Amino acid sequence: MRVSAAVATLVLAVMSVSQIAVAHEIKGKVMVGGQPVSGAAVTLWQTASRDSPESLATASTDSSGGFSIRKGAHKAGGDVFYLTTKGGSSDTLALMSVLGTDHPSSVVVNELTTVASVFTSARFIDGTAISGNPLGLRIAAGNVPNLVDPVTGTWGKVLLDPINSTENTTLARLNTLGSMITAIGTVADDAWRADFFKASTPAGGTTPKDTLEAMAGIARAPWANPEVLYGLFDKAYPQPEDGSRRSAPFVPYLAYTPPDFALMLKFAGGGVYSPGKLQVDASGNIWSGQNWMAGSQSGVIHGIGGGTVKLAPDGTALSPPITGFTGMGVDGIGWGTGMALDKVWIGGLNGTIGVMDFDGRSIGKESDFPMAGKIGNLMGLGTAANGDVWIADGTKNSLLHFPGGRVKDGKVVEVKDLKSPFGIAIDAQNRVWVSNAASDTVVRFPADDPSKAESFRAGISPRGVAVDSKGNLWVGSNQSLDFPPPKIPDGTSIMEGFEIALKHMLTVLAKNPKMTTGVLNMIRPDGTQPAPTGFTGNNAINVAWGVSIDGNDDVWVGNFWGRGVVLMAGDDTKGHPAGTKTGDAIHVFQSGSIQMVTDVVIDPAGNAWVANNWEVIEGVVSSDPPRPISTKGGGSGIVVIYGVAAPVKTPVMGQMQQP
Repeated sequence: MRVSAAVATLVLAVMSVSQIAVAHEIKGKVMVGGQPVSGAAVTLWQTASRDSPESLATASTDSSGGFSIRKGAHKAGGDVFYLTTKGGSSDTLALMSVLGTDHPSSVVVNELTTVASVFTSARFIDGTAISGNPLGLRIAAGNVPNLVDPVTGTWGKVLLDPINSTENTTLARLNTLGSMITAIGTVADDAWRADFFKASTPAGGTTPKDTLEAMAGIARAPWANPEVLYGLFDKAYPQPEDGSRRSAPFVPYLAYTPPDFALMLKFAGGGVYSPGKLQVDASGNIWSGQNWMAGSQSGVIHGIGGGTVKLAPDGTALSPPITGFTGMGVDGIGWGTGMALDKVWIGGLNGTIGVMDFDGRSIGKESDFPMAGKIGNLMGLGTAANGDVWIADGTKNSLLHFPGGRVKDGKVVEVKDLKSPFGIAIDAQNRVWVSNAASDTVVRFPADDPSKAESFRAGISPRGVAVDSKGNLWVGSNQSLDFPPPKIPDGTSIMEGFEIALKHMLTVLAKNPKMTTGVLNMIRPDGTQPAPTGFTGNNAINVAWGVSIDGNDDVWVGNFWGRGVVLMAGDDTKGHPAGTKTGDAIHVFQSGSIQMVTDVVIDPAGNAWVANNWEVIEGVVSSDPPRPISTKGGGSGIVVIYGVAAPVKTPVMGQMQQP
């Protein structure tokens, strides 16, 4: 008994030690404008709870800007560590560096680490406090090194990638914002500081007291005051009359007033090419089925089908290059990517269904499905809160239903008035909503009684659907009701339908280029519509495609023809400027990295992920495209816009929930 007791004591001691990190020293420097900041107070924080962080240790910088913090023992558990500094050259100078769930022993805290840390953690910052849902905090922290390296305080690895550094203005935006922080501690006078803090004040919020609060205000609504902010940059670092470089501390900087200060990055690899629907799993990973295979000369006439891709929450490709994940006979994927708690469901354009685990391994084989060999081109997948999986058969005008996600219990469900069913969403009453891509209607029916289907009119060719927390159904349509509809015969393949619809739209727009080309409809749980002809977002909508709801119930739209993303005010949502109404476009995000967008989804950190589906139209529809563009039919990359949305719980099964 004595030996057993001793062994048990030793085991418990080992277990305790394994969960406790030993004291660890962090050495660093605080720099502004490339110069050391002396006399600044430095604090190390840990996000120990959802409500508030814990201060672990403090220090003060010496004459060289150096500091050393010895962090005491703490329990491991995925918490995020970060540093804040205050004071030094100015009482209004406050900096930050989010270090992640582990932290380096050597760091630099400066203007660039502050901008990167604040923008990725925008939805969790209040003063010096970072708190919120733990998964969202980890996702935010994991994305900081993409923008800025916390060890060196210089640009991050993804930002330096040629697909970002030369294809979008994120590098210049980061440097311009960082230069304005520099100005606070160097060239700015009291009037400049007052104007800067006023311009960074959030709608309905209080005026920031320091640069950290100011950056948080800009990050949460980077579209709010770009003209004023850029004007302040211009005043702090005026353009010399001879056209030579400004005296700004970071180059390159913005040469023109930006439409917003949002920070965006594009990710490629892992088979990404022509992504259709996006999904976020329970761990924050991004999944998407690809229309075509990366590297192929594919379009709607000739094509090699793509696989399924997976990106980590920080955008790292986790699926095989070129092909992505494959299996179960799936060859090419349109809108058919669905997410359950423990599986990924895929609907193939070639009439096959795939189910895989989160490592991309197929679960079963093609013949496991009762309807195998009798399926048309599959499009949207909807998963309900109870685990039911619904799949749209776009060419056979029917649905496939898998109760509880059980493959062997799957059956074909015939529902009246389906016409090329496309998107599927399930509300809290377990009612299934289906958009009709070859019509102008959305069909709704109780999941347990499809015979009670009813139709609601939307726009021409409804596509993406989503349900907000109030139970409202939002649907994006390619065109408004006054747009002449294309004539697509029943049974037409999905790709042939895309070709017909696109050529029809080009013909109509050539005759009337000012015609409205997209709307969003909101259908309340009782079936009424506050705007029966739809919302255009002040004419910002231009061929609406995918629709997602964020944690504030605002609406995000993949603006396909408009080559961007529209943020639209949802049903009586809060936090917007006075006078904002339901259906108003709050902002349109565009970038050199954003192409023809099918979908946009929100993750638990409030990042918006964007699918580049098509790039060059001629490469998509030509039977013999010019060779230089023959690989540019499909869109390249998946883009993230950091911290611009209210976080959501993932996966979205049914209607939107906050994390």
